[in-house]
Amino acid sequence: MIYFDHNATTPMHPEALEMMHCSLREVVGNPSSVHRFGRQARGAIERARTEVAALIGAYSDELLFTAGGTESDHLALHGAAWLQRHKDSHRRRIVLSPLEHPAVLGAAQALGKAGFELVFAKVSSDGTLVQQSLIDAIDESTALVSLQLANHELGNLYPLGLLVEHAHHVGALFHTDAVQAAGKVAVDVHALDVDLASFSAHKIYGPKGAGALYARRGLLLEPLLAGGHQERGQRPGTENVAALVGFGKAAKLGVAHAADWREHVTALRDRFEGGAAKLGARVNGSKLRVGNTCNLAFDGVDGELLVESLDLAGVAASTGAACTSGSREPSPVLLALGQSRRQALLAVRFSFGRENSSEEVDHVLHILPPIIERIRSA
Repeated sequence: MIYFDHNATTPMHPEALEMMHCSLREVVGNPSSVHRFGRQARGAIERARTEVAALIGAYSDELLFTAGGTESDHLALHGAAWLQRHKDSHRRRIVLSPLEHPAVLGAAQALGKAGFELVFAKVSSDGTLVQQSLIDAIDESTALVSLQLANHELGNLYPLGLLVEHAHHVGALFHTDAVQAAGKVAVDVHALDVDLASFSAHKIYGPKGAGALYARRGLLLEPLLAGGHQERGQRPGTENVAALVGFGKAAKLGVAHAADWREHVTALRDRFEGGAAKLGARVNGSKLRVGNTCNLAFDGVDGELLVESLDLAGVAASTGAACTSGSREPSPVLLALGQSRRQALLAVRFSFGRENSSEEVDHVLHILPPIIERIRSA
C-alpha cells in the first residue's frame, strides 16, 4: 500500500510507539496518587507536556492535555465563549469562517443554539479569507474569534496577525485550530499572540486519542466537564499516560526533524502536482499552503470513485475530512468556495508524509491515466 492520506492521520513514528510500550510496561500508577508510583506517572506526563510545549513555542503550564483535536476545539470554543459571556452578557458574537473543521463548526453550532450569534467570514474562490469582512464582523459584542491556521482539506495557510490584533483591541478572545499546521509549518503561539490553540498527536506521528489545548497564562476556561482536579481543573479525568508519552516523543521528534520533513514532503507534493497537472487536474486552494497537501479534481471523474479505484490499486487518498468520509454530501469547504455540488464531488485530497518517496509519487502518476479513463467511460 502507498499511503497518501496523512491529513487524516499519520503512521506512528517507531520511537513514539516504543516510548508508549515502555510506559505501558513500567508506569503503573495513577498520576493523581501521591505515592511513588503516582509520582512516576505524573513525571512522565509533565515531561510530555514540556516536549509538546517546545514544539509550539508555549510554556508547559499553558498546555492542557485532552483526548484529541476535537475535544480541544470544543473546550476552547465553549470554555472561552461562556467565560466571556459570564463577564459581559453583551458579548454574544462568535466570528469564524465557513472553512473550519467540522469539530469547530459543530461546537459553534451548539453555541448558536444556546443564544450566541454566529458570524461567518467571506472567502474567495481559492479559499482565501476576505480579511475586511472579518475586521468588520469583529466588534465590541464579539466574545470569540476562531480561525484555523491551516485548512484540513485545501492545506491553505492563513495569516492571522492583523485579525488577532483587532480582536484583542475590542476585547475578544482568539482561538486557532492548529491541528493541521503543527509539524508542517513552524508554529509559535506566543508569536501568533493567540489566546487558544488546538493540537492533535496523531497528525504529527503520535498516537490517536491524545491532544492538547494551548491556553495562555491567566486564562481559565469554563470546563466542559465537572468533577475532577486534573489539568488545572479544566479537563477532569485520569490522564492517558501512555498516549501522552507518545505525544511528547512525537513532538520532540518534530522539533528535531520537522524542517527536513517539510522540505521532503513539499518536494513530493510539487512533483505530484506537476504530474497531475499534465493529466488535466485542477488544483483547489491557494498558493499559500502547507507543503504536504494537494487537493485536486479531474473533469468528469467522481472523487469517491477515484478514491475507491486507487484503493483497489493499493493507494490511499481521501475526498476530504476523515470525520465526514463515507458521506456522499459534497465538501462544505468546497461549497463555501462557490463550487457547485457537481464540482465539489470531483475533489480528491492527497497528503504526503515523511515516509513517502518520489518513486511512490511516480507510480501513482503512472496508474492514474487508465483509472481516470475507466471512470470517465463508465
